[in-house]
Amino acid sequence: MSTSAERGTYPVPPDELARFGDMGREMSGLTVLFHSRIAEQMGVSATDYKCLDIAMRVDEPLTAGQIAKMSGLSTGAVTGVIDRLEKHGFVRRVRDPHDRRKVLVEVTKVDEHKYDHLFTHLATGLEDVLTKFSPPERAIIERFQRELVDRFRKDAFAELENR
Repeated sequence: MSTSAERGTYPVPPDELARFGDMGREMSGLTVLFHSRIAEQMGVSATDYKCLDIAMRVDEPLTAGQIAKMSGLSTGAVTGVIDRLEKHGFVRRVRDPHDRRKVLVEVTKVDEHKYDHLFTHLATGLEDVLTKFSPPERAIIERFQRELVDRFRKDAFAELENR
């Protein structure tokens, strides 16, 4: 596979940029609505749900400050999020074994499959869509998605780096 330096850059006509922008906005809106619905079914707010997702994506417990930085929320707001997630049994506060003054937020081992039904159709739908593209086409789509995710991550966290 060639590197991005070998690929070069190509001009994007305004109408094409507009089409991709429109699809991106629509997908973003649908994603927000979907995750809001899942959060509601789990008994938490969309913000609480996304902070739980952040905590679940790492291999070790996080501090409230780390969750704040990763979510873009204030530490005060994150304290409320943690309180609510703890009340629902999704996380618990534990002492840092290396520094007893620190409190870490640990995801609890709730029944891992309790919420599978909320996501099953997503995997099925994703597979259905992917079957419509050849493996080489999927490689291009994956490259596009990775580039877009990297760009969004950079843009989302740019302000936080200066805090």
